[in-house]
Amino acid sequence: MTTTGHHRAGVAALLVLALSAPLLSAAPASAAPTPGPPSRVAPANALALPDPTGPYAVGRRTLHLVDHHRTDPWVPSAGARELMVSVTYPSRPASGSPAPYMTTEEARLLVEARGLDGVVPPETVARTDTHEREGASPARGRFPLVLLSPGFSMPRATLTSIAEDLTSRGYVVASVDHAYESVGTAFPGGRVLTCAACERVETDEEWAEAVRGRAEDLSFVIDELMHGRGAGALSGAIDAGRIGAAGHSIGGAAAAATMARDRRVRAGADLDGDFFVSPAATGLGGRPFMMLGAEDSHSPEGTTSDWPDAWAHLRGWKRWLTVAGAGHFSFTDLPYLADQLGLPDAAVPLAAEQGWHITRDYVAAFFDRHLRGIPQPLLDGPAARYPEVVFRRP
Repeated sequence: MTTTGHHRAGVAALLVLALSAPLLSAAPASAAPTPGPPSRVAPANALALPDPTGPYAVGRRTLHLVDHHRTDPWVPSAGARELMVSVTYPSRPASGSPAPYMTTEEARLLVEARGLDGVVPPETVARTDTHEREGASPARGRFPLVLLSPGFSMPRATLTSIAEDLTSRGYVVASVDHAYESVGTAFPGGRVLTCAACERVETDEEWAEAVRGRAEDLSFVIDELMHGRGAGALSGAIDAGRIGAAGHSIGGAAAAATMARDRRVRAGADLDGDFFVSPAATGLGGRPFMMLGAEDSHSPEGTTSDWPDAWAHLRGWKRWLTVAGAGHFSFTDLPYLADQLGLPDAAVPLAAEQGWHITRDYVAAFFDRHLRGIPQPLLDGPAARYPEVVFRRP
């Protein structure tokens, strides 16, 4: 979901929040209407993602997966449920070809949805420099797998920097686009599927069904990566005993719901998303879970989110962390790219680069601790370099 702290909000309010703020970040629901976009046009080829911090080069394969046992819940006439998955993996250096951030048509739909036609050329977003090499040869070894699910209406590309950094540290990462849940996702055959779900999801139960549907998607992705023919040599690079899931907004809810239905997922993280399924965060047993979100919407005092309910149901290792000054999109690529275009969100005090560092380091520390058994003092209490991060109810 592209907003937090509004568990019962209708889809219209959610999409206004998600798509109306300057470029690639969102204002609070109570904010005044966003002023018109700037008149200048950003230069082409001006954007780059942050450098990964690990020792591995990053390879990528893009998979089109079809679950013939399920009909698409949003457009039943489309037939079987389809997913687009970007799988990044530790690779051998200097192999493969540069991988694009997204297609020009996907970028056009994203820019258009945010009201920036004529301000940011779609090509500028599409050509954002990544650190991935399409078809690169996998590095030797078996690595933990992390599944990533994006926010409602957002494409999987918006979590690329998290995927790249985790991969560089020694993870296989599967970033998933759920059909008809993004403003635009390119599928084979020249098809670009838009957000049919955005016109369908309004009630609490419909949001819960969307979360449960994503959980089925993520379990299917695990099946395909481990046993499907399309995964090829990648299946040999995955350690089936070390699987985690994370996501932004409704993608974080999907991570928890996937853990509840699939015991193969050993650890999960929610980046600024409500859980939507009631009672929240049940069925995880003693498996570890981390909630990392904006202070304004997910601090215990006065919150309208369902995080207090989730906290009460988490029985294993858990953390509830809030970030002062963060906005909803501070946990994605988007503010980092907006800064490069000179279009930061004035309603979000947290610097884009600091928001990226916080997201990168806490997500990596969480999975390093719980999928690789590496001690992580960062998760034990406040850190001087990140004074914005507050440990809630430890």
